[in-house]
Amino acid sequence: MIIFVKRPFALAFLSIFMVSRLLFGADDWQIIKVNGHDYLTVENISKFYGLPADVVPSGEKIRLDAVKNPLEFVRGSREAMINGARSWLCFPLVEQDGKVLVSRTDVAKTIEPLLRPHRVANVGKVQTVILDPGHGGHDKGQVSRYGYEKDFVLDVARKLRPFLQAKGLRVIMTREGDYFVPLEVRAQIANATRNSIFVSIHFNGTNDDPNATGFEIFSFTPRGAPSTSDNAAAPSSLSMQPGSEVDAQSMALSVCIYHSLLGHVPEFDRGIKRARFAVLRLTRVPAVLVEGGFLTERGESQLIAKKDWRANLAQAIGVGIENYRALAGKKPPMLVADYRRQNKLPPVELVAPEADLSLLNLIGESAFHSSSPAPAKTSSPAPQATPPPLPPPWQRPQISQSASLESSVIVP
Repeated sequence: MIIFVKRPFALAFLSIFMVSRLLFGADDWQIIKVNGHDYLTVENISKFYGLPADVVPSGEKIRLDAVKNPLEFVRGSREAMINGARSWLCFPLVEQDGKVLVSRTDVAKTIEPLLRPHRVANVGKVQTVILDPGHGGHDKGQVSRYGYEKDFVLDVARKLRPFLQAKGLRVIMTREGDYFVPLEVRAQIANATRNSIFVSIHFNGTNDDPNATGFEIFSFTPRGAPSTSDNAAAPSSLSMQPGSEVDAQSMALSVCIYHSLLGHVPEFDRGIKRARFAVLRLTRVPAVLVEGGFLTERGESQLIAKKDWRANLAQAIGVGIENYRALAGKKPPMLVADYRRQNKLPPVELVAPEADLSLLNLIGESAFHSSSPAPAKTSSPAPQATPPPLPPPWQRPQISQSASLESSVIVP
């Protein structure tokens, strides 16, 4: 079944990143129904953006050095390369009548904000950055032979703070030292701050693959879609939890930080992903969670334990945040290739440390971004009690910055 959706005439003249612009003309979006869900063909998407697209065989992984087109998809997979960014779609590609189809949700929620982050409404409007070093206190996070995640992420945040302040941004840390802050309080700090973004910093770990390495960046999963770690085909993964009204801004922030990270820090690229982590679910401002590498992999844990490497990571995140702020001027963001041309990255030595609205007619008024909760289902867990509101800053207990810096051990 094909449904034709008319688009305003003015949209026929939109194009992206090309000198020779291909006009979409009077053509219509051709929405194809598959099992009750809306899809669009790769050709239809390619024509709209005026960008060549390709679909690689099923089971193959996309290699960054082999990517030839701005849009690269994998048959039957959720993996995609979108304008130089490895990304994970909400739903895998499907095939019908010889056509390869992408879900309408992914066109609106993944492809559009990653291809044209500078066109996202209210993007880049940031005066304050909430830095959230994960874990703390009794919660050590991941553990390596060189130290704890809670200490490494706090050090990255401390190194990032003066970089952002030098750019004229206000910075609030959810924790200043080695103590635990409840997840809902971290989100409340962000929600109580106007014109803010939330950046949670973590390091990864796994018991399944000791050789797993690389960066990944998460933003909140859209309503009705599975998270990246979920089985997209399982009915239980089609969560109808409320979505986020700042979903597009969060994806724009993700892609800006992503390109800077991969352009400055030569580590494996695990891509831009989706999750329903509490700090992403509870925040009402643009929010991302950065996993800076694996403490369970020997070589990468050695890198993370080096203070110079952490300083480089902090600066890369900071440059990405600056790039996000520049989107307010409707300027396209720098890409991985741009950064790599500017920065000739030296080889990394694994030495152990010495010490420890353009798609309005397509998106419509869909429920993808609705913030209203869906009707409760019998199989859904009981809702948790709403945490008490955070008191205003002047009523919160103040922690001396110098004291907190001395109280928390940071591995060099």
